[in-house]
Amino acid sequence: MTYKRVRQQKLSDVIAQQIEEMVLEGVFMPGDRLPAERELAVRFEVSRPSIREAIQKLVAKGLLESRQGGGNFVTHDIGSSLSDPLLDLFRRHPEARYDLLEFRHALEGVSAYYAAMRGTAADKAAIRDCYAELQKCHEQSEIEKEVEADVAFHLAIASATHNMVLLHMMRALLSLLREHVWDNLKYVYPRQAHREKIHAQHKLLMGAILEGEPERARQAAYDHLAYVEEALLEGERENTRLERALRRSNLQADH
Repeated sequence: MTYKRVRQQKLSDVIAQQIEEMVLEGVFMPGDRLPAERELAVRFEVSRPSIREAIQKLVAKGLLESRQGGGNFVTHDIGSSLSDPLLDLFRRHPEARYDLLEFRHALEGVSAYYAAMRGTAADKAAIRDCYAELQKCHEQSEIEKEVEADVAFHLAIASATHNMVLLHMMRALLSLLREHVWDNLKYVYPRQAHREKIHAQHKLLMGAILEGEPERARQAAYDHLAYVEEALLEGERENTRLERALRRSNLQADH
């Protein structure tokens, strides 16, 4: 019997693979700056040339980008290839936001469930921090900043699932989600009662996750999005009534 020779992997390939896994697992996020080559060499217990070669391979793959004098970064728009066509679709078909709400029901319900089941102390601290920022923006009525904080809050929950597919699906849809939240706020947030209710629902969702109750967390996510959908419908009905009234007044003025 003849045996095939086992080829030893190059050290730089092993390092590149480990960095890829760290990106996949969310240790390094899009836009994050990697530690300096010297620090990475200490962490991996290898030479700096091996680190440099691994980084060059990841830059060639498009996973990392090197900035002159500024270090190495995870590509900022990694995983965003889903977002542009979908964003365009949603801009051209505003009614499609209800399809996104249905999708969010499924995705975020599962995210909340697993975040409550698997979230570590560090994950929960990150969720609390995101909620604190959301609370600050809410109190100051800074709606654009509140959109960013809202998205960050939901992404922190996705990160706490420790499910790489869930996390990167949420990241791929980040721009779409931001657009969707902004649409919701434009319709819903002018009404103080809606804003207060939605913010209270975020707190309930966070509480269920922090207390490690998966089913309650999933239900809280469902209740939150169901309320947003109902508030959107109410806002659209009100807009339709106002448009009809305006048309009637214009017709009366013409006569």
